[in-house]
Amino acid sequence: TVVVEKLCENGFASYAEKMVKSLANEIFPGERICDLLIIGWCVDGKLDEANRLAGEMYRGGFELGTMAFNAILDCVCKLCRKKDPFRLQSEAENVLVDMDTYGVPRNVETFNVLINNLCKIRKTEEALKVFERMGEWGCYPNEETFLVLIRSLYQAARVGEGDEMIDRMKSAGYGDKLDKKAYYGFLKILCGIERIDHALSVFQKMKKDGCEPGVKTYELLMEKLCAHNRVDKANALFNGAKKRGVPVTQKEYPVDPRYLKKKVKAVKKEKKRETLPEKMARKRRRLKQIRLSFVKKPKKMTRRAY
Repeated sequence: TVVVEKLCENGFASYAEKMVKSLANEIFPGERICDLLIIGWCVDGKLDEANRLAGEMYRGGFELGTMAFNAILDCVCKLCRKKDPFRLQSEAENVLVDMDTYGVPRNVETFNVLINNLCKIRKTEEALKVFERMGEWGCYPNEETFLVLIRSLYQAARVGEGDEMIDRMKSAGYGDKLDKKAYYGFLKILCGIERIDHALSVFQKMKKDGCEPGVKTYELLMEKLCAHNRVDKANALFNGAKKRGVPVTQKEYPVDPRYLKKKVKAVKKEKKRETLPEKMARKRRRLKQIRLSFVKKPKKMTRRAY
């Protein structure tokens, strides 16, 4: 079983299958070995070989377990993501129908595979619907389910729902899985979508939960703050890191040209185009001045001194 597992993990499913068949008379393969062979073909992305082997196993009286079907589901989703993402849900539904037909129960890993692949093609809303329906099959989310959804919600700029999912994760008893690495992933996504203010609020939540941020976390935030031309905030963050004993070093970070203060140029006043009524009024005034210039002015009466 160990040899088959290692061969399948490293992409040598064909060698593993030949070995199992050659030793079938001496070592009868169990359900675990059958599942591993299916997983091996799925790791290589060879769905046809996996289906061929599954058919041979059913004809030979073997039954595939949930682990094998999860591997087939993941392989189907990956091939759809590569070739035609719009077919992912319909093809995945076919695999789930086959599981129900053969009486193979779904587990949390089945839902994790589906949610993870939906999130990777940015179908966050569909992933949330799958998440809400887990209870219908008696399954409950684990830490992987929550972390995938939180990352996908932040990536979709649904930051409020992402914060709510963090609270739901804590309520479900997986608060200890929100470690420094998980929070760094959230901050990297938020900085990537230019939500620096929300990244700072998540950073405060990180410290409140008892996670001590490291050098990479501080450098990520300081670099983004400087890019947004918020040097004062970056300096305050640097001083706070020094007080906490984090070995951060001063660096020069470039400022994004979009956030530089642009110099206000003196706008030249363009000569306004004269309208027709204004032009006619100007001409009338000019003609009036010309007429008045030709009129003889009366002489003033002067007194003579005798």
